Amino acid sequence: MKHVVNKNVNLSRFETLMKGRHMLKIRVFIMLVLTAFAMLMSGCAHFPGAVAASNTPLEGRKYTILGNAEATDKRICFLGIIPITSANSVRAALNKAAVKAGGDALIDITVESYFHYWILFSSDIVKVEGVAIRFNK
Repeated sequence: MKHVVNKNVNLSRFETLMKGRHMLKIRVFIMLVLTAFAMLMSGCAHFPGAVAASNTPLEGRKYTILGNAEATDKRICFLGIIPITSANSVRAALNKAAVKAGGDALIDITVESYFHYWILFSSDIVKVEGVAIRFNK
């Protein structure tokens, strides 16, 4: 009778070590690919928007300056296309800023937009800054 040696069972110590190193290299490669994918699927952007003298006509109206005001309006989406929160708008951010400062309107307005992208979620933010005013009665 012939004696058959099963190579899979009788691996030398060197062969076992090399097989372990090969598996480690595969795991490291997979982790690097997943990390690169996560980095490519996330990011942010900032876009300067606009500058305006006021959000309402001021001709012939007297007003009192209340101070600086700022507000944001945000929309969050799942997978970048399915809205989770209501849509953001410059008008909503303008109104929030004026009300927050106790005013009727804003002057010296600047508007900016920010976009943040993650793997599953994205956010679209509008930021409004200005000087709040209250019209004299």
